[in-house]
Amino acid sequence: MNTLNLFELAHQALMCPDADQKVALTHALRAAWLAGELAVEDAGAVQAIADPGRPARPELVQPRDLPRRKPSTVEGRAVLFHALCHIEFNAINLALDAVYRFRGMPSSFYLDWLQVADEEASHFVMLREHLRGLGQDYGDYPAHNGLWEMAQKTAHDVLVRMALVPRCLEARGLDVSPGIKAKLLTVGDTAGAACLDIILRDEIGHVAIGNRWYLSRCAERGLEPMSRYQQLLDEYMDGPLRPPFHIEARREAGFSEDELAYLEGVG
Repeated sequence: MNTLNLFELAHQALMCPDADQKVALTHALRAAWLAGELAVEDAGAVQAIADPGRPARPELVQPRDLPRRKPSTVEGRAVLFHALCHIEFNAINLALDAVYRFRGMPSSFYLDWLQVADEEASHFVMLREHLRGLGQDYGDYPAHNGLWEMAQKTAHDVLVRMALVPRCLEARGLDVSPGIKAKLLTVGDTAGAACLDIILRDEIGHVAIGNRWYLSRCAERGLEPMSRYQQLLDEYMDGPLRPPFHIEARREAGFSEDELAYLEGVG
């Protein structure tokens, strides 16, 4: 029996436009890897991907054009959970792209990012189910493409990707989670708050994976992690991030005390 190729199957899942099928392909991909059924042999040149596979809806707009509603209303919570669904859908693509794009990495790198993709797919399904309970579905509101735009900007270097996607964008998810959860509990959406608890738990692990691979690539290249991170924030994010910061979650995810102090502006 011919061994299946990890990179080819990751690309297939990445480019799949149907949300349900993408989820199924992602789960199957990780299962096949864990079963030892996938090879990491050369699968041809890595392709530039302007757009990953995604449904025709939601319509993609500029962030300033997104609907804004207070979560005190059902519609407001639907807008919120639609945005969270879109984040998780993009996160599936980002993790699959990391598997597909960055060749020659240790096998543990692919194990890690297949786990991330698998968990992001589960998050998407969970959030979509909650959104449907609010009378809406994924695609019913517009969304923005900022996460994938960062994937494009970091496609040239695994170190830059690790610094700016898990350690920056995903870590922002850790930061805002407590505030969103508090608002949901205030209006009695305990099921939605429970979704956020699950996602926070898993995302701490995802950020930790990004931290681990960022630090290992810095060590491999003889770079000082803290100063390189600051340089990348200046280059790609217009300088230091702004609060709030979920310090305990970031600490659990592997940020150093020096980095935490820097982020808080007291370093």
